[in-house]
Amino acid sequence: MAALTPRAVFVTRETDYELLIARHATRGQARFFLECRGQGLAAVEARHERFHAVLARARAAVPAEWRQALVRRADLDRFLFAEDDVVVAVGQDGLIANVAKYLGAQPVIGVNPAPDLHDGVLVRNPVERLSRLLPASVAGDVAVERRTMVEAVIDGAERLFALNEIFVGHRSHQSARYRIEAGQEDEAAGEAGEEHSSSGLIVASGTGATGWARSISEATGLDLSLAPGERAVGYWVREPFPSVTTATRLRAGKITDTPLRVTSRMNEGGVVFADGIEQDFLELGWGRQVRIAPAERALHLVTG
Repeated sequence: MAALTPRAVFVTRETDYELLIARHATRGQARFFLECRGQGLAAVEARHERFHAVLARARAAVPAEWRQALVRRADLDRFLFAEDDVVVAVGQDGLIANVAKYLGAQPVIGVNPAPDLHDGVLVRNPVERLSRLLPASVAGDVAVERRTMVEAVIDGAERLFALNEIFVGHRSHQSARYRIEAGQEDEAAGEAGEEHSSSGLIVASGTGATGWARSISEATGLDLSLAPGERAVGYWVREPFPSVTTATRLRAGKITDTPLRVTSRMNEGGVVFADGIEQDFLELGWGRQVRIAPAERALHLVTG
């Protein structure tokens, strides 16, 4: 039996125009909705057409003998990736974070469809480069960044992976109560952690340290040095509140070998979610414990 040819898997998300049509059913209704609010449809439609023109060029760059697949962001949790796939994310930087948690060691090529709109921190490649990068990725003849990911394990069973950050807290972002333990046990104090009441905490990789974590560190002055490929993650506690039963000593820190341990003191509403996708969460009820550390898997980002 002949071996299967390589497969290019294109990952996209809906354009603003497609989301408007999904909500309002027709182009006319979408235009009416915007015009009633002093806005126009033309710019939204132009961005939609521009994106699909780039996507068509990207798919045309795939070698003729290869197989292809197209998957939307909303369907990633139901799509089966193969070990020998080459993944092509066409869109914003966040799209790579969305797909990374479902992958192993597959090479990921980010294509920026609109360099004037998207920063291109992760989606670095123009579509013109794709015809060379696809076969070179299969041959192992490309430059690859191995970016550290974050792993959260609840009670030794349920797992979540993130490229940017893991959030632990209350689903409404109100006060979250938990016990936090970071590092080895402090023999002098007789304990490794403390009770917290806060707006939750995040654990970020070096990639995520430029996003949500950066806004927290700038607001608090609690800066940590994290490189994207470094096997380490950092944690930041949001607005910890001191009281008779809660403390604020553990506000930020770096995690390498010993996981950060968080034990819930929330009867309801406690959650853990990854990369800002609040709908895709694991429950963290009273007494449940989540351990968070650098993941064994990493994002293999093709850079050129």
